[in-house]
Parts: sequence; structure tokens; C-alpha cells
Amino acid sequence: MKSVKTQKKVFITVDVLLILMMVLPIVAGIVLKVLTTPPSEGVSISGAMVFFSIPMPFQDLLITESQINSFLVLISIFGLCLYMTHGIKVKAETRRQRIAEWIVEKVEGMVNESMGDYFKGYAPFIAAIMALSAFSSLLSLFGLYPPTSDLNIVAGWAILVFVLITYYKLKSGPLKYLKGFFEPVPFLAPMNLIGEFATPLSMSFRHYGNVLSGTVISTLLASALQGLSHMILGWLPGALSNIPIFQIGIPAVLSIYFDVFSGCLQAYIFAMLTMMYVSGGFSYDDYLLRKQKRQQKRMAKNKKSKTKNNLEVV
Repeated sequence: MKSVKTQKKVFITVDVLLILMMVLPIVAGIVLKVLTTPPSEGVSISGAMVFFSIPMPFQDLLITESQINSFLVLISIFGLCLYMTHGIKVKAETRRQRIAEWIVEKVEGMVNESMGDYFKGYAPFIAAIMALSAFSSLLSLFGLYPPTSDLNIVAGWAILVFVLITYYKLKSGPLKYLKGFFEPVPFLAPMNLIGEFATPLSMSFRHYGNVLSGTVISTLLASALQGLSHMILGWLPGALSNIPIFQIGIPAVLSIYFDVFSGCLQAYIFAMLTMMYVSGGFSYDDYLLRKQKRQQKRMAKNKKSKTKNNLEVV
């Protein structure tokens, strides 16, 4: 009996530590924001704050607010994953395990439907992209700079996806990949080449532009509502003239769209584009044909080698 109570206390203690692992990074980001943001008057729309730079041979490496916040989001997501899978069993007995299994099933179903059985192992990667993008955009709810509002961050994700696209195109054969630039007619090769490199650009600018525009619009609307409140109530005496009546409730409703809905939607779109581009650039039939040819060559080479050895023995 004592052992069971001890195990329960240990389980609860680990749960508390994991919850702190989720919450403390966000709290640390808020504290860092308060301590490092200089006071300003009026509306201030700027990029990510640069904390310091690391000297490098070609160009100094800037450590910005986007990088720090991305790191904090990663820690929080890692803590969330550990919390959702803590105490996991073969048969789901807790609500958190049911939610975790539901998420896994939905992501696996989405990947199988969009990419096919060959890419079923991509479910964790797609889930990681959506979680990182969505949680990064949701940082604006806490007054933090969302990393998805920084083109450098989103462009890094798009470059990673571009590398995967190129890798799976090359799996069908390097010559076939190069030949694709000259189809359907050779003089379209420059356009096809531009289109190849336009993929990461379009993915990064689409995601970055939508998130940044939502942040800018929210800031401008909050400032406009503040001015409207002062204009209508400015004639009242004393502190009554400073009551932000139009800033109560309305910014929260707008935030539901610009921060929550739009941020999650852009994460879903980025994940869908990743699946579409990676699977669309891969021809499974050509890959199997190339694989069969390589196996036939290997078998012919082995057969030739065995024949040569037998002749030498004779």
C-alpha cells in the first residue's frame, strides 16, 4: 500500500515538473521582454530585437528575439509531449493519452491521405511542423514577438522542405531530375529552374506575410480603439477621460482571429504544402524501376564474378 502511494506521489511530482517545463519558458520570455524592451510612446511596430552578435568569419551571427523565442517554444513543446505521454499504457486510461492518440491518428491519416503509404513515416515531422508553427504564432497572445513574424525563421523551415523535395526528386534518378527542367519543351528550362527555386520563396513569404500582417493589423486597431475611447470620453473630468472603453473586449475578439485562427491556419497550410511538394516531386514508379535496374546490375555483376571464380578454380 505504501509503495502504491509512493508511486502516485512520484507520478504527480513528475507531472508538476513537466507542467513547469511547459510554462516556465513562456514566463522567462515575458520577463526577458519586460527587462529588455525600452519604453516607447504611441504605436511601435518593429522587427525582432537583437540581443547580441557572435563574430563570424563572413558575417556576424545575430542572436535575436526570434531565435530566443523559437528556443523557448521548442522547450514548451517538448514538455507538452512528455506530459501527454507520461504514464502511457497499452490501453488508454487517462484523458491525456486519449487526446495524444487522437492527435497521432489524425496526423497519420492526413499524411497517408496526402502523401501515400510510402511517406507514412513522415507523420512525426508534419506534426512537429504544425506544432512549432502554431505555438510560435500563439506567442503573440502573451505579448511576445512571434518567430513566425521573422522571415529568417520561416525561410529556414522552407529551405529544409526544399532540401527534402530535391532529395526525393533525385531518388527517381539524377538524369530524370535534370531532364525535367527541359519538359515539356527545352526552351522552358529557365522558367522551370526559376519555378524550382520559387517553391521555398513562396512558402516562406506566404507564411511570414500572413502572420506579420495579422500582428500589424492588431496593433493598429488597438491604437485606433484607444484614440476613439479618448476622443469620446475626453470631455469627462479626471480619470474618467482615460477609461479605454473600446479596448475592453474588442481586441480580444480580434485576437481570436488574427492570433489564434490565422496562426493555426497558416501552420496547417504550411504543413499541407510540405506534404504536397514532397510527395508530388517523388515518382514511386520511376523509383521502383530504377531500383530494379540497380538490382539487376548487381545480380549480373555477382553472377559474372562467380563465373570468373569458378573458371579460376578449374
